[in-house]
Order: sequence, then structure tokens, then C-alpha cells
Amino acid sequence: MAISTGLGFSRLPLPLRSPLRHSFLQVRLGYAAVVEAFDDTENEKGNGDVYGKALEWKKIKSKDLGISTSKISRPTRVVLNGLRRRGFEVYLVGGCVRDLISKRIPKDFDIITSAKLKEVMRTFSRCEMIGRRFPICHVHIGDTIVEHPRTRFGRDLSLDPEKPAGCDEEDYVRWRNCLQRDFTINGLMFDPYAKLVYDYTGGVKDIRKAKVRTIKPANLSFTEDCARILRAIRIAARLGFRFSKDTAVAVKRLSASVLRLDRGRLLMEVNYMMAYGSAEASLRLLWKLGLLEILLPIQILSFKLWKSSGIAFILQAAYFVRHGFRRRDKRSNMLLSLFSNLDKFLAPDRPCHNSLWFSILAFHEALSEQPRDPLVVAVFSLAVHNGGDLSEALSISRSINKQVDTSFHELLEPRHLDSDVLFDEVMSLAASVRSALTHMTDEHFVSQAMAKYPKAPYSDLVFFPMQLYLRVCRIFDCVRGGREKGFVPKHGSKIDYELLAMGSLREVRHVFARVVFDTIYPIDNRLQK
Repeated sequence: MAISTGLGFSRLPLPLRSPLRHSFLQVRLGYAAVVEAFDDTENEKGNGDVYGKALEWKKIKSKDLGISTSKISRPTRVVLNGLRRRGFEVYLVGGCVRDLISKRIPKDFDIITSAKLKEVMRTFSRCEMIGRRFPICHVHIGDTIVEHPRTRFGRDLSLDPEKPAGCDEEDYVRWRNCLQRDFTINGLMFDPYAKLVYDYTGGVKDIRKAKVRTIKPANLSFTEDCARILRAIRIAARLGFRFSKDTAVAVKRLSASVLRLDRGRLLMEVNYMMAYGSAEASLRLLWKLGLLEILLPIQILSFKLWKSSGIAFILQAAYFVRHGFRRRDKRSNMLLSLFSNLDKFLAPDRPCHNSLWFSILAFHEALSEQPRDPLVVAVFSLAVHNGGDLSEALSISRSINKQVDTSFHELLEPRHLDSDVLFDEVMSLAASVRSALTHMTDEHFVSQAMAKYPKAPYSDLVFFPMQLYLRVCRIFDCVRGGREKGFVPKHGSKIDYELLAMGSLREVRHVFARVVFDTIYPIDNRLQK
């Protein structure tokens, strides 16, 4: 859980006893594994330019929006109740309110409060302040996820919006705070005690219209904070929302500005897209809006090399172009099928470690470079699952139904392979996966490749850190290195999501194998044992 300052809007001279006399702080809490009821366990059931004119703003009863307070996690309640008991104003804000209205499980919870940082630290025993320019309080409650929110409010007076009619002092403070947020659907405040949702930006209307719209003019919003471009894609992908016209145009126009973000932030934003159950939709949007070739430049360069010189080195972005990325038939595109099957296992409250989706990218790149016999892929994934026991993997593979989806360009027509040939092919695939990992993470390799072609697009960006590279190498190295001493493969189909989120080698290998098998051997074609 993180508590941050830096919201930066002007304070009003409110009465001394008013709990809104201070600037709001923001609290972000990870969704806990156990969802418990709020103190009161009773279940409750055309946007204009915000800066161009005063919008109609609303106070809506939470029961009229179908919000159930039972979906508020226990750690969130601990913070809400602790601050409330000390007389501070507290609200749920942002995406968690949006998700509660949409009957979805929030990925995390944001709280704003009138308490100062020092007052928050006095309220909770396990609390620490970090940062100087944007100080944050980390409140440790159980095993909640720690986030690092950063918010900022533009001070261009020419864009200062008109104050809504009938706005009292407390409404004005809430209203100004909502205007600091990124999208209208995130600009909602929920008071779980008064059971009221404050909508000053038309967010409820846009939720009902399934639309992502910036609160400020889109060009200004994305120029002020380019990370909003990636957040917009993530939100649209996860919720199945579409962009307003001006938002979509601004995303395309300013897409290259995400290169200003540091690599750690890029990895974090991409992980939000890939690890929480909406990877396939995110890939589609990244390609459609021109972000894929920016985030993975060597991939789009590889397509241009293949197209001009016949080099068969086709990675993800190129693969989408060559094999009909825009087609809606998911079963004709192996990469989308892999991530579609991964999405079936994940959810906002059940994410995976980034090493899992990264390993799937590397695995697919290896198959794109050199298609393989389905049996080779099966043995490889089984060997990954069981820690490198190839003899067992070979034995199990012989009992698999060989009927596969032949529409995948990465798979050859099934052949009869004797054990020696099969073993060699599996070793070759393992080497190809390692090579793909190197290409994706070697900054020197990327920069050298891009330097040879002055007209190469966009960037030489590599944001996958060495630590992630080494972690994924460990997932696959058992295939070439032989059975790992002391490794115990997972038995049964139940996934331990806490271990998966932490990157447990056994859990990651288990889910990787299941994703691969569900892709090349769909359930109705797989031999049931």
C-alpha cells in the first residue's frame, strides 16, 4: 500500500474542523487474496470537453450504481477505518470505483484522504515514507502489493475550467481533485460511509458507453504525462472499451513519446497489460495504435529485413503483418492464441510474474524463426514442466493425439520421429529459444542491427532487464542441462496464484506448459488420460 502527496491543487480556507482543510493524499492498495466485507456488509446495488465548459456533475447513491461494498478488500478497509476513526475524510477513487460500478474485481484500490503524511504515519505502525520530490508512505498490511502512484495537475490558467454551479467548498475540493486524474472513467470518488459516488467529469456516462476519454484535451493530457498513453491502452484492453475519437488520434500522434519513460516504468506498464488477463487484447491494441514497433523495435525491423532480403527472421510485430494480425480468427494466429490461453488462467486479482509472459514471447519467436514438428513442441514443453526430465517427456509425448491445428505457420505437418531425432530437435528448439532471449534483451545487438539501417523505424529500445533475462533462461535451461537435482514437478491442475505472482519456478513452468498444450493441442483434440 502506498500513500503519496504531490496532487498539487490549491487549498481552500475551510473551517478549522472541516476534515477537508488539507490537500488530499492518495493511497493505493493491492487487491488482497481474501475479499472480505466492509464494516456495513449490506450489499448496495454525452461528455463534453471538461475544460471547455462546466459539465453537469452528480452525486449518485452507490446502490443506484449497483456497488457492493463486499468487494472492498480487507487491507483497504483497515486503512479506511483507521483514518476515518481519527476524523479524516477518506474516499475510494479512480479505477477501483470504475471496476466496482462495472462489477469487476479491482486490480488495486486507491484512497485519497485529508490526512497529512505525518498523520498517516502516526496512524499505522508499519508505515514508512520514501521519496523527496513526491513523498510516498508505504503502509504494510499483510501481503498487499506496494504501488508507487505519481499524479500531477497542470497549472495552465488559460485551461482552468469553469466552476460547476451549486458547488460548495467541499465539493470544490473534490471536484478539483478529480480533474487531476487521467480519464473520465477514473475521475470518480466513492464515499463508502455516506454511500455516495461523486461524478464531476462524466465518468459514469463513459463507463456505460464503454469509452476511454481523457479529462483534459487528449493532446495536452498525453503531452503532460506520456505514461497515460500506455494506461489508456491497458484500460481499453482489459475492459473491452473503445477510445473517443480525439483520444485515439492523440495516442497515435504521440505514441513515440513513451520513449521518454525510463525502462523500469515501461516494463511495469507492459507487465500490467500482459500479466493480468488481457494480454491478447493489449497486443492487438499496441499494434493497431503503433506502439508495438516502438516497444519492440527489433521485431518490426526484422519484418523489413525479411520483406526486402528474404531473411527468415520474423518476430512478433512482423508476424502480425505477415499472418493476418487484424483477422478476428484467433486460431489462425499462434501468438494471439498463446496469450489468449494465458489470459484464461489470469485475472486482475490473479496475475502472473513477468517471467511467464516473457518466456512465451521468447518461445514464440523461436518457433517463428524455425517452425517445428508438434511433437517436438510437446516434448519441449513437457521437459520444461518436469525440470528437464527428457526421458519422461519423450514417454508421455508418445501418448498424445497428433491431431493439431495445422493453421499455425509455426508448426510443421506431424511426422514420425524416432527418439534420437526427436531428442536432437528438442535440443535445437531449446537453443533457438535461448537465442531469441538474447535478441530481445541484448541492447548491443539491437543497437548494432538498427545502426546498419538508417531508415529503420523508431528506436533501439530494450527495456527487459538482465535479471528478467536470467530468470527466463532458468525456466528453459533445464531442457538442455538435464533433469535438475531436487526439482519436484507440480502435480494436479490447481494453480497457486500467490506463488505464480512471485515467480515460483515450478508454478511458472506449470502454467507455461499448460498454455502451450492448450494452444497446439486444443482440449477437444487432446488425448484424455
